[in-house]
Amino acid sequence: MNKLSCFPLTLAMCAGFTHMAYAEKATDTLNVSIAKSLESLDSYYSNSREGMVMSRAIWDNLLYRDPVTNEYTGNLATDWRWIDEKTLEIDLREGVVFHNGETFDADDVVFTINYVTNPENGVLSQSNVNWMEGAEKLDQYTVRINLNKTFPAALEYLSGAVAIYPNEYYSRVGSEGMNAEPVGTGPYRVKMSDPGKRFVLEAFEERFESPKRNAQIQTIDVRVIPDVNGQLAELFTGKLDLAWQIPTDMAEQMSGRDGFVVKNESTMRVAYLPMDAAGRTGADNPFTKLKVRQAVNHAIDRQAIVDNLLKGESKVIWTACFPSQFGCTEDVKTYPYDPDKAKELLAEAGYPDGFTTDFYAYRDREYAEAITSYLNAVGIKTNFRMLQYSALRDLNSSGEVPIGSLTWGSSSINDASAMVSHFFKHGGQDDARDGAVLAALEVADSSTDPAEREKNYTEALKIIAEKAYWAPLFSYNTNYIMTEEVSYTPTPDEVLRFNEVSWN
Repeated sequence: MNKLSCFPLTLAMCAGFTHMAYAEKATDTLNVSIAKSLESLDSYYSNSREGMVMSRAIWDNLLYRDPVTNEYTGNLATDWRWIDEKTLEIDLREGVVFHNGETFDADDVVFTINYVTNPENGVLSQSNVNWMEGAEKLDQYTVRINLNKTFPAALEYLSGAVAIYPNEYYSRVGSEGMNAEPVGTGPYRVKMSDPGKRFVLEAFEERFESPKRNAQIQTIDVRVIPDVNGQLAELFTGKLDLAWQIPTDMAEQMSGRDGFVVKNESTMRVAYLPMDAAGRTGADNPFTKLKVRQAVNHAIDRQAIVDNLLKGESKVIWTACFPSQFGCTEDVKTYPYDPDKAKELLAEAGYPDGFTTDFYAYRDREYAEAITSYLNAVGIKTNFRMLQYSALRDLNSSGEVPIGSLTWGSSSINDASAMVSHFFKHGGQDDARDGAVLAALEVADSSTDPAEREKNYTEALKIIAEKAYWAPLFSYNTNYIMTEEVSYTPTPDEVLRFNEVSWN
């Protein structure tokens, strides 16, 4: 048996094998794997975690939030000030160039913001941009961003969700061209792109000095390897230096093995089950009934899933947001694991013998199958359907998912608006359509009074829990496996920052 052939079996069977030579330290090339193909390298048309990682490497934002201190500093901006509650004036950094040599100035900021805020251009995560009305140029290095309404989380979004594009290049090539040959001001430029298979990034030597650190490693070779066994085999045979999002059981077996370092870090990603309370899949679907939704919540042993499958820094979540986010309250109704109560509620709802439903998932089959086992045990029989993320997102947005296993990482935005407001303001993925929730969120998203914001987020989150529109489940953690020659400290926002990776 060789090192490669042992991996389709178990890590334990590889115990007698040692790690081969490190991949590419000698040539200053970090070999990295990701599990999912990207919909697009154009960051506004991809909202996967992998897409966010690539976006942070290729593009810059106006502001930068330190992931440790959470303090905001200028990135493409040097200073900013509020003219009034709906007008933000920004001074831009001079001497910045894009990867293609195009000079950065106010025209690029105005173009980008006016493009992404135009609904006709179909940005995927509308909540990331629709708080802005548009932008105007005051002079070559000064812009004003006009808001639709007061939006206290503006700086947070400008530091992560709003990447700035070169206006001349994007006007010429559009999203299709940006996907094929991305151009930004970020620490890495794209040297080669083979969509769905491989991306090669190289350090952008002409990049300006900013709080967002410049590249420490010359080349990042990113390969799409969907199968985790394949990723670990590549680590063992010296073809990879770093892999992430590795399942806990495999990470545990790798821990302590010579030549490798395993790091676990919490993330802002929350797993949840949305249920079609609004009847979008049909008025007669069982999830329009409160007691059915409550039964689903009682049917699942969240702590057992965390303890036995996720482990690490994960924890049970009862609310429709991540606890660290501003405005996120955990003081909501909870549903302890109680299968007998779940059966009783189903009977009271008119389903003494249970019912059958389609159940959708897009990742972590093991977790999703554990959830369906709990549902099946109380009489909710599931037709399990595993889809690609983009397909499930689109299906859910069109109101065709009765119940599913989904996750949300809030684009690493540390504000409740990035989660609860994304899903409960009557958009495509709102399966509740609750007017009281919407009214509370409208106030929470626009008030400049922090106490008023917290009060209204709390009101919305309590209603969501009381009416069991979701079954929030648990937070994720991420396992990073790297060779001992790689130096990287993960951050809780689940953004793998290539520019922060270096060699030991």
